[in-house]
Amino acid sequence: MRIAVIGQSVFGLEVYKELRKEGHTIVGVFTIPDKDGKADPLGAEAEKDGVNVFKFPRWRLKGKGIPEVVQVYKATGAELNVMPFCSQFIPMEVIDHPAHGSIIYHPSLLPRHRGASAINWTLIHGDKKGGFTVFWADDGLDTGPILLQRECDVEPDDTVNTIYKRFLFPEGVKGTIDWNQSAQVLHNWIRGNDKVPGAWAEVDGQKVTFYGSSLLDSGATAIGQPLEIPGASQPGLVSKAGLMLFGNDGKALLVKNLQFEDGKMIAAARYFSSGSCASVELTEEEKAFAEQMRGVWKSILTNVDAIEDSTDFFKSGAASMDVVRLVEEVKLRASGCQLQNEDVYMNTTFQDFIQMCVRKLRGEDDEEELVVDYVEKNINNMTIRMPHQLFINGEFVDAEGGKTYKTINPTDGTAICDVSLAQASDVDRAVAAAKEAFEEGEWGKINPRDRGRLLYKLADLMEEHQEELATIESMDSGAVYTLALKTHVGMSIQTFRYFAGWCDKIQGCTIPINQARPNRNLTFTKKEPIGVCAIVIPWNYPLMMLAWKTAACLAAGNTVVLKPAQVTPLTAMKFAELAARAGFPKGVINILPGSGALVGQRLSDHPDVRKLGFTGSTEIGKHIMKSCAVSNVKKVSLELGGKSPLIIFSDCDMDKAVRMGLSAVFFNKGENCIAAGRLFVEENIHDQYVKRVVEEVKKMKIGDPLDRSTDHGPQNHKAHLDKLVEYCQTGVREGATLVCGGKQVSRPGFFFEPTIFTDVQDHMFIAIEESFGPVMILSKFKSGDVDEVLRRANATEYGLASGVFTRDISKALYVSEKLNAGTVFVNTYNKTDVAAPFGGFKQSGFGKDLGKTC
Repeated sequence: MRIAVIGQSVFGLEVYKELRKEGHTIVGVFTIPDKDGKADPLGAEAEKDGVNVFKFPRWRLKGKGIPEVVQVYKATGAELNVMPFCSQFIPMEVIDHPAHGSIIYHPSLLPRHRGASAINWTLIHGDKKGGFTVFWADDGLDTGPILLQRECDVEPDDTVNTIYKRFLFPEGVKGTIDWNQSAQVLHNWIRGNDKVPGAWAEVDGQKVTFYGSSLLDSGATAIGQPLEIPGASQPGLVSKAGLMLFGNDGKALLVKNLQFEDGKMIAAARYFSSGSCASVELTEEEKAFAEQMRGVWKSILTNVDAIEDSTDFFKSGAASMDVVRLVEEVKLRASGCQLQNEDVYMNTTFQDFIQMCVRKLRGEDDEEELVVDYVEKNINNMTIRMPHQLFINGEFVDAEGGKTYKTINPTDGTAICDVSLAQASDVDRAVAAAKEAFEEGEWGKINPRDRGRLLYKLADLMEEHQEELATIESMDSGAVYTLALKTHVGMSIQTFRYFAGWCDKIQGCTIPINQARPNRNLTFTKKEPIGVCAIVIPWNYPLMMLAWKTAACLAAGNTVVLKPAQVTPLTAMKFAELAARAGFPKGVINILPGSGALVGQRLSDHPDVRKLGFTGSTEIGKHIMKSCAVSNVKKVSLELGGKSPLIIFSDCDMDKAVRMGLSAVFFNKGENCIAAGRLFVEENIHDQYVKRVVEEVKKMKIGDPLDRSTDHGPQNHKAHLDKLVEYCQTGVREGATLVCGGKQVSRPGFFFEPTIFTDVQDHMFIAIEESFGPVMILSKFKSGDVDEVLRRANATEYGLASGVFTRDISKALYVSEKLNAGTVFVNTYNKTDVAAPFGGFKQSGFGKDLGKTC
């Protein structure tokens, strides 16, 4: 009979010999390519006998037979295929082509254990017999009718190796993966077959071997590109961390590396990008470098006649020490090409290796270009371009279900644009991306100084775009443009530069301890990043609050998921774009516009968030604190409400006290967490002081915040405007004197008149509660009674800021010591600096922003 032998190994050689001995004509031997310059035993013997030998690396591509390979096979005219230990996927058109079909010889454990890894199962189940099976091939290749079995006894101390050596002669165990198992079992199977021989499955029509498995935490949220795995309970997910696979229990494991039929190994994270990059055209200088490298390869691969583009480093005999040598040879010849050993393992052919080196020398990478769906507006004598989608894992994406909301321009009440409205699942995706970036990504590997360079670069980009950022801030929040430029944006830039400088100065200390004699001991502390930090910021300083909290987190090496205020998301989205362009790795910064009740709550509850920073109301802060404690005892820093007292003594510099008093109340339209919520004026100057501030308030220009001459812009949003109207009505109803203001300005938009109340008594609502708007609350105190005014000033549950105006330095020091507030301003107000820690006492919260807080 004319027989084609398709197989390999010593086992295949024994079958081949037996067929020739029985007088059959072997029309062709189809085996695997040479490995490390050595032919497979089956192919080597057939060549000696003058039999045609074909060494195809694969028979199928994307599940279909390769026409050229199938044609070569058909030309042999085989009447039967005999497949002794065939490890390749053979197309069914080849299996079924001969008149008598195909039979398979395969190590198998009698009827109970068929196919791959049968020997392992023999030992695992304590079987007394081992052996092999001959069977007809069918669609399953190793599940057809049994033709013949041969057996051997399993001895008490047998191992897989002893049974193979004594009886079966195959090359080793091949670990086919059965996906209908739990994640734990799949993980054990892959790690149990790691490196040699490898656990494999069919993916996209080709054999893929899985290496480097780790179990993922229960409830881990996956992000990535789906990859269909035949037989698996759900598709895998290719992410930056690797390939996430799922067991039939819904739990997950992560695989780091994949190897294909042709022997090429890649990082699992690059499954969809491997081979997709167009080849770079080399310059003359790069061609010279390539020839140098060809010589290096030749000096390592001494058994290879010539280094072709297709020469495979490892298939040509290279080992791990050769990888180290190759990496060092590259460093000697091209200092700008910083290779890692892994780069060689992932680019095994000479052509791939050179392409990878050249890309590194050019400073190129495989990162995708940032795609931004801008909203453009011509405003403030410029064209501003605003992202309006969620920013997750380095990409602008729609919210789940495409949900959006409109953000409103407070100057005229019109809609600026639609903004993506984050859902709980979006929070989970963002946190997963941040966690992956922290634990697996480049962010955790770069040194602190390089981290600082990224922060400096981001600050530079913000400075380049400062007019655009200030314009967006004015349009979205109502901030006067000149103030937005100087403070909202200007201080944000300063903040990132300040913390960039701290990146490589975060140090621990050594601690002298009693020695455990005769041994000597050393104790030291090391400051480490926390992990994923959630940040929830308010609407009064959208960009500056982002900077205050985000810069420090990033400087320390953490990753961030930030929720901007729902009513002012646009500068945060522009910031996300600039951060991506500055080169921050994917997942380090994530921005989620959305509601506090949904996004903020999910961040508070999320088990993978390790710290949450919040600026907002005391009521919400208490709720967040409770959620953080119940969820996973995450760290919390809170900057909450205030009712900052400002005490003005009769010995003050009156001009300065008037000017600074106005700023203390009306700065940023009163939407200022440290605004002077109550002014105590010594009675012998009270009336004069009121007269002066009323005169100045009447001079203030109310108008379009983009007008350079405007002093007072619109309140941030309609609900806040309505609360201010109600606040002032309450003050009048309780008997305070409304000197001026107290109502909405008669024009489109959310404008509120600067307001002054006098005769405010300590029991009144407006004396106790924060307005968070342009409302000056004036009360007089008895001349010379310092302790009494201090008692009244401290009679509040808040303690964020305070101030005192006096020419008496002793009085200033005494008052500043006795005021219960995180900040005390003396003869000034609103002066903050990136180097000075900022935070409150009592129900104004705890924890500090800015400065060196350690």
